[in-house]
Amino acid sequence: MQRARDDLRAMRERTLALNAQGGDAVSTEYLKASLNRRAKSLEDDPALPLFFGRIDRLRHDTGESDTGATTGDTEAATETFHIGRRHVMDQAGDPVVIDWRADVSRAFYQASRRDPQDVVTRRRFGFADGELTSYEDEHPLDPDEPDVTSQILTAEIERPRVGPMRDIVATIQPEQDDVVRLTLDHSVCVQGAPGTGKTAVGLHRAAYLLHTYRNRLARQGVLVIGPNRAFLHYIAQVLPTLGEVDVRQMTMPELTATVPVRREDASDAAVLKGDARMAEVVRRAIWSHVAEPAESLLVPRGSRTWRVPAYEVSEAIEVLRTRGEGYATGRALLSQRLAHRVLLRIEASGEITDDRVQNAVARSRPVKAYVDGLWPALDAERVVMRLLGDAEFLANAADGVLDDTEQQLIRWDRPARGPKSAPWSHADAVLVDEAQSVIERASGVGHVVLDEAQDLSPMELRAVGRRAAGGSMTVLGDIAQGTTPWATPAWPEALGHLGQQNVHLEVLRKGYRVPAAVVEFAARLLPSIAPGVEPPQPVRSNPGVLDIVEISASELGKSVAAAVRDVTARVGSAGVIAADATLADVARWLTDDGIAFGQMEDDEALTLVPASLAKGLEYDHVVVVEPARIVAAELHGLRRLYVVLTRAVSTLTVVHTDPLPAPLS
Repeated sequence: MQRARDDLRAMRERTLALNAQGGDAVSTEYLKASLNRRAKSLEDDPALPLFFGRIDRLRHDTGESDTGATTGDTEAATETFHIGRRHVMDQAGDPVVIDWRADVSRAFYQASRRDPQDVVTRRRFGFADGELTSYEDEHPLDPDEPDVTSQILTAEIERPRVGPMRDIVATIQPEQDDVVRLTLDHSVCVQGAPGTGKTAVGLHRAAYLLHTYRNRLARQGVLVIGPNRAFLHYIAQVLPTLGEVDVRQMTMPELTATVPVRREDASDAAVLKGDARMAEVVRRAIWSHVAEPAESLLVPRGSRTWRVPAYEVSEAIEVLRTRGEGYATGRALLSQRLAHRVLLRIEASGEITDDRVQNAVARSRPVKAYVDGLWPALDAERVVMRLLGDAEFLANAADGVLDDTEQQLIRWDRPARGPKSAPWSHADAVLVDEAQSVIERASGVGHVVLDEAQDLSPMELRAVGRRAAGGSMTVLGDIAQGTTPWATPAWPEALGHLGQQNVHLEVLRKGYRVPAAVVEFAARLLPSIAPGVEPPQPVRSNPGVLDIVEISASELGKSVAAAVRDVTARVGSAGVIAADATLADVARWLTDDGIAFGQMEDDEALTLVPASLAKGLEYDHVVVVEPARIVAAELHGLRRLYVVLTRAVSTLTVVHTDPLPAPLS
């Protein structure tokens, strides 16, 4: 281990010593930034081991191996590879640690008695604070060796959670590894119940793709989209730990931050604004600005005036409208199309012309004024502002798409004066994003990882899909955890809105995080919230602890404080989750009892969590306060409760005065 750390430090020192001088100032700054990113990716964290496993594989050639030691010069000699979070090489350039994403590392995760993949020995290392403490050997090629569950693997999976989410490179399971290593050209949708590791799989897939397709994704980029800022804070260190520091992480509101959001829509209005039909309404609203020509185009040039009749202009407009180009692109091309018609007439008169003449005509004042009158430049914000504030404009755009009641539901109470003062909601911002895509299509990124996808509206899914235009996606979620009024009922529908075709659907069934006691209790809700979804299959040796405490209303505060004191005395992280409206009461009870706690993103051992933000988070010990109030707080309250109950990875304590929801009784 020390040798690997010394070699990694030497790699970083060599990078920092490189001369960052390019051919010009811009090149120099670009090179400096590249070297800084490279040096940052080579930073060593002494609390993390540089390798966690080793494989000895059969060789089918002779001689010395460049990547490991041989055990002989016969055809069946073995070569050894240490598997770690990143590639480490010595001064001579020979590998000391093989990156977990390399092809040769796959055998570490996939070798089994049924398919040993030439692995003679697989060794797992146990570590504490970065120091080697133990190791275990397995021999997949030996048919006489009994199947034994790895104690090191089990201990790593069940290790208490402290702080943000950590990587799972040492514990990736074969079915997870299959998803992680899908090629960049493949999009995948991962349906996974709580504790199946779908978020970790998505992040490790991003790291794998960045390693395998480095040059391609360096240009196009990778984008991770999460449900809220607290979730992104929770996962923020996973990719840097794996050496990937150039991945953008955003929430959905940040992705569509086109206008200043000042209010929330009523639920029924938000559902309608998120309906896929709104895409057609927005499209019509934009293209309705293109007019039919009533007069011919007249272009004075020299001593003559050239005329393009209205019917030819109409033909040019029709061709451009049906080409599928964006509104702004069509507008720019119309000037060139009309200039070309003028050019043909000039050439027919015997004059010699070229492209410069056509460009000059296209930029001339008569052509620009004529095009402005027929095909005006548009601003996405102002189009949507008019759509939501002008009843007549909305009626024309929504004719046959939305009925009168629906139009009234999404319309603002009064027209806005301007985009800066308009009463924008998040759903309105998504409509502006849609409008912008109709006006001018932006380029997408190379790969998008979308987590908690089941909670997005069709219009939000369209916005995400545009970011992956020309690229691929990793879509993560759980139909049973859909808590928004517009939650996805089935993955094929959601994937259609994302614009993803021929997507591989992978269902992760094994639960590595949530213990059996918690799974069995929470799964009582599934027949009511998602009849077709199976609960995860717990594989942990620790069955977990479930405590249900029913008390009188007068004792609620004291009982919550007592339960919290009990869980904070145990090893690991703890979270207290309650309905958003109840959270202030819980904070007061804990404060009165002298119990210190943190809010979201504080990285405290004990965190107070509103039920609405619990999705995606995990704690070793969870105290849930008044499940009935969580259910009553929203339309899909039972689904929200399912999310809340499955945040626990060791113990779950439920404290309540009100009767438990019927499915749990």
